[in-house]
Amino acid sequence: MKITHVEVHRIDVPAASPPFRWRDGLSGSAPVGDGAVLHIGTDEGAEGVALFARPGAFATLRDLVERVFRDELVGADPLQREWLWHRVWELDRIHELPLPALGLIDTALWDLAGRYHGQPVWRLLGGFREAIPAYASTSTFSSIAEFLDVADQCLELGYRGIKLHAWGDARRDVELCLALRDHVGPSIPLMYDGSAGFDLPDAIRLGRALSEADYLWYEEPMREFSISAYQRLAAAVDIPLLVAETSDGAHMNSADFIRAGAATFGVRAGTTLRGGITGAMRTAHLADAYRLRAEVHGSDIPNHHLCMAISNTTYYESLVTAAKVVRERHVDDQGLVHAPTGPGIALPLDFGYGKELLPFVEQPR
Repeated sequence: MKITHVEVHRIDVPAASPPFRWRDGLSGSAPVGDGAVLHIGTDEGAEGVALFARPGAFATLRDLVERVFRDELVGADPLQREWLWHRVWELDRIHELPLPALGLIDTALWDLAGRYHGQPVWRLLGGFREAIPAYASTSTFSSIAEFLDVADQCLELGYRGIKLHAWGDARRDVELCLALRDHVGPSIPLMYDGSAGFDLPDAIRLGRALSEADYLWYEEPMREFSISAYQRLAAAVDIPLLVAETSDGAHMNSADFIRAGAATFGVRAGTTLRGGITGAMRTAHLADAYRLRAEVHGSDIPNHHLCMAISNTTYYESLVTAAKVVRERHVDDQGLVHAPTGPGIALPLDFGYGKELLPFVEQPR
């Protein structure tokens, strides 16, 4: 079997309504129309797709396919995913590929393999579970009162935990984190994501408050360029750190965070920022060797499969971006997400993407 064509199709991704943000100064809502589908086909009729829905997605992906990827892929065996994953990273050395684009080919090839073998991708990966609890991952709301109301709605809808994206102001965020713990009581798992809004002194201040309030993990308070800064943070706070979400290098970079003692809870795994499904699985196995977690990042369909295949992940991340909370359709009333049953990753092959896919469209973080 050989790859015969590599195409890019533009899709209109509806804008989130209402618009939302991850913290003050960091919008979360992508504009309407920022979507593309990578489509890979073969001489035997097997095909696979991967969705790319970020600002400038279509123009970016079309350029990469025409300038870099098509010549590399046409004529290759699509089942040699390891080789093609390696080749993409080789090409990155010259072309400096956008981080979210590094895993697109790999994701499409896994989708193709699943359809070819008639199995969902999570089963091809080995399969670990058939259901996983979901936590509500909030966007940033206007006040403590609004956050507490959103939390009440999430718990009533069955979500098993809550992760905050707050304002990026250490004093206000400390107040919110303590208020939420007081509000929901000691038994509800709580997490905090700083969306890289702090320097080291404020990250330490906030981390100590999160420890006091018994939060499960502390995620990305600073940009992940300086592993030394995270090493110093880990030494200064008791709250476990979840790291290496947006840093380049997939499992290679995650290894450095672990070696430095900065990944005291674990590392992020996910298709969007960690090199596709292959990169995510390498990251998960690396973390498991150190008895750490590999928490899957993002509410999209490929990550739905990863959650069922990775033994050392705890939750499915379900985005909550509106003050009137609507439970994601793949989360049941007990707060569980169940394993997909269709072959491949189960993205539509006819490119008929619409509002029903919004819960699975990875937003810029």
